[in-house]
Amino acid sequence: MTARRKLLGHALMGRLTKVPMPQPEPNVVVLTELKTLRDRVPHLTGTLVASSDGLLIAHDLPSNIEPGGMAALAASQLALSHRLATTAHGGGFHEVVVRGTGGHVVVYAAGWASLTVLASSEVNVGRLHLESRPVARTIADLLTVPEKD
Repeated sequence: MTARRKLLGHALMGRLTKVPMPQPEPNVVVLTELKTLRDRVPHLTGTLVASSDGLLIAHDLPSNIEPGGMAALAASQLALSHRLATTAHGGGFHEVVVRGTGGHVVVYAAGWASLTVLASSEVNVGRLHLESRPVARTIADLLTVPEKD
């Protein structure tokens, strides 16, 4: 008998098997915004919307990028960037651009969520901002919960 079985007993062993967790249904309206953005900007390789605590809301990512992991990374970048902006200038956070050898990752604040945009190194960054900033504002509006009277 293994040490694990001794610690847990036979009754709990069946409960510890890995069960695939169902993914939440993507927000269809947000997903439409993401796909439209991807169609409008040349060299855009993927988009993602995640909550500030790293939960995936919607994505249009290439198959080689795991959406849940990318959502967690985007949330971490959002929190760090927000803290940096607040500490340095006392104001809010709007966006952060990460430029790597293979391309760009831009995280935009979108209310309580973030819009993350992936682009190749050939992208026109000005055009990317011009198209992405309004989409981030639209997503923030779409995700705002209306107040009840």
